[in-house]
Amino acid sequence: MRMPMTPRRMPQPRPTHLPFWWTDIHRSPSLNLRLGLCLCFIAGAANAGGFLAIGQYTSHVTGMVSSIADHLVLGQLTLVLASLAALGAFVAGAMTTSLMVNWSRRRHLRSAYARPLLLEAGLLLVFGVFGASLQAWPWAQASLFTPLTVLLLCYLMGLQNAVITKISHAEIRTTHVTGLVTDIGIELGKLVYPNRSPIPGRVRVNRVKLRMHLLLVTAFLLGGLMGALGFKYWGYATTLPLVALLLLLVAGPLLHDLRHGHWAPDAQTEWQASELLRPDPPPHTDTAPSEDRGR
Repeated sequence: MRMPMTPRRMPQPRPTHLPFWWTDIHRSPSLNLRLGLCLCFIAGAANAGGFLAIGQYTSHVTGMVSSIADHLVLGQLTLVLASLAALGAFVAGAMTTSLMVNWSRRRHLRSAYARPLLLEAGLLLVFGVFGASLQAWPWAQASLFTPLTVLLLCYLMGLQNAVITKISHAEIRTTHVTGLVTDIGIELGKLVYPNRSPIPGRVRVNRVKLRMHLLLVTAFLLGGLMGALGFKYWGYATTLPLVALLLLLVAGPLLHDLRHGHWAPDAQTEWQASELLRPDPPPHTDTAPSEDRGR
């Protein structure tokens, strides 16, 4: 026998013009774009800064797979294993986001999309502190810091890219621009296509999609400029503004769940949430023949 319970009130949307609610569970296309622009900026800064720090880009999965093939042909098994580890770290980051988001959504938490970004902020801070502390020991930086940093940044890029992918249903990507530039080229081709007559099947450009992808590429470029200049002049302290931006983006949903005691719901809470989603049973209709029928 099921115990009666009081359904937990579903969270209401918050003002989307406030940046600390941009990772809320309630989504809209404009909100997805705002969050995507911020994450593109962070990814560009982390990529450019990581290249200056360790001499390698960490979100270029296509290059990782290509390097695996190249190193296999050249017989460089050590580099093959290194590329496989970097690729595995990217996949592990995406898996982590999927696990965290699905776990949170099952429990109706507002911070479902904020939690992976909070983890990213913490690990990005670890990268900055660890790198700054090892600058006095070049031997440790070459033998220990560089391999760990490659794995850490690849993990962060997979983590972040999976967040916006799940939020936007794969319409927005933030850690690489190959697909974005491809879509820009497709829409520009539609824009210049010579429609000579107003026929029903005429080619039409999706100006909203074109504008969105242009903005995302621009945000990635600006982030790369900021990251490169920051690491050139201020070193690992450049990670602090990126961490601050991530914390700003996740503050609203996280504080909401903490304030209402929903930070780590137990199995009973998950069962209650599933009961709220259970559809009502269909009305019972007795189709058996009545004893009086036919008399």
